[in-house]
Amino acid sequence: MNDADSEYEVTIGLEVHAELKTATKMFCNSKNDPDEERPNVNVCPVCMAHPGSLPVINREAVRQVLRVGTALGSKLADYTEFDRKNYFYPDLPKGYQISQFEYPLVAGGMLNGVEITRIHLEEDTASSMHDDATGETSIDYNRGGVPLMELVTEPVMHSAQEAGDFGRELQLLLRYLGASEANMEKGQMRVEANVSVAKKGTRSVGYVEIKNLNSFRTMERAVEYEIKRQTELVKGGGIITKQTLGWDENKQATFVQRTKEGAADYRYFPDPDLPSLKLSEIPEFDHALLRESLPELPATRRMRYVALGIKPDDADAYVRDLVLGTFFENVIADKTPAFIQLASNYIANDLVKIMRDGALATVPVSVSSFRAIIELVESKKLSSRGAKDLLVLSATDDRDPETIAREKGLIQDISPEMLQSTIVDILEKNPTVVADYKSGKEVALQFLLGQGMKAFRGAIDPDTLKRIVLEQISLL
Repeated sequence: MNDADSEYEVTIGLEVHAELKTATKMFCNSKNDPDEERPNVNVCPVCMAHPGSLPVINREAVRQVLRVGTALGSKLADYTEFDRKNYFYPDLPKGYQISQFEYPLVAGGMLNGVEITRIHLEEDTASSMHDDATGETSIDYNRGGVPLMELVTEPVMHSAQEAGDFGRELQLLLRYLGASEANMEKGQMRVEANVSVAKKGTRSVGYVEIKNLNSFRTMERAVEYEIKRQTELVKGGGIITKQTLGWDENKQATFVQRTKEGAADYRYFPDPDLPSLKLSEIPEFDHALLRESLPELPATRRMRYVALGIKPDDADAYVRDLVLGTFFENVIADKTPAFIQLASNYIANDLVKIMRDGALATVPVSVSSFRAIIELVESKKLSSRGAKDLLVLSATDDRDPETIAREKGLIQDISPEMLQSTIVDILEKNPTVVADYKSGKEVALQFLLGQGMKAFRGAIDPDTLKRIVLEQISLL
């Protein structure tokens, strides 16, 4: 919102659905395979709601949701039950969805400064595919019955960016936990945004829910649009009504789908075919065991890297890019802070560039070769320029880096006598430039240093070169 709209307050809450990474579906033994391309292959009488078939709770799905709650610092339920959420739609063969209403598995918690209301477990619906040319709709029930975690936040966010940042951090957390791949392109993670705008000091009378947002950037655009639309509406004396909206990517605008439903519309009641659970009586759901199962979480990893002297942006890159982060972890194992900071500079600036320019998904240099290059720099055998060149060479040559460096003349085998005589020669050939430097022109010094780097083909430490040049100038 711009300054002119500062008298209005934006309130945003999110509902996030994530398919869990389990071997089978939520209430049956059908395979949970998001990569299956053949329609209606992973189905059985239970997930297709054949008469007489009975559901059985997926224990691993429950455990994964409890692990997510543990990572968020939430309160884990002791008692829980599953409910029937009644509505009719072709992607729901039973005519109801098995979900949780009054007794969710997880309550409270915090992520990225955003309070969590609850997390519950339910089954996913089938996939609907619409053919605009024929007007026909096909249903693929492979996804029907897949374990689906729903996380609801408190309405405490106030901008599209804040909502996007939360969503990305949740996606990262789920991947670290191994609870979900959370791939939005595959529909493994879906976000719905509740948005309300009201004049400051007044209470909003309504909000809208924007459904089926398939990327965080799309969510941010939809929320930004809705903030602008609602602000203009409230300014003109209008009222925000509870509605469910869709997002039109072509028009870059929201559109009304239906009036917002309430809990009463779904006629929730406990599922009579499923037992209630007393979680404290199930050994593998013990809180201590759940905590022990957690890896180092993204926020903790960021703080550890920053404490080692890593730039915050670089630390965040290592946390978000698991390939690069794993490489960085292996490189810095048992190393000093000075080595770690030096290694990080070359990874974040030079190695990333090599990978980006080559469109590489994996690191092209082995951990041992990269460590050897950094050790050559630390020992002053290799200049900064030489290290950059050697890194490029090592991306396509897996031999010992020092061997490659010697072949290419990158090693700084320069005797003090050779160093001094070469610099004296450069100064004698450029008396006007030396005089310019002495008269206060700093750019003249850069020219002389450039001549020195050229003479030694980059195989010299820049700080050493600068020190000797200044010493020799002071003698003239």
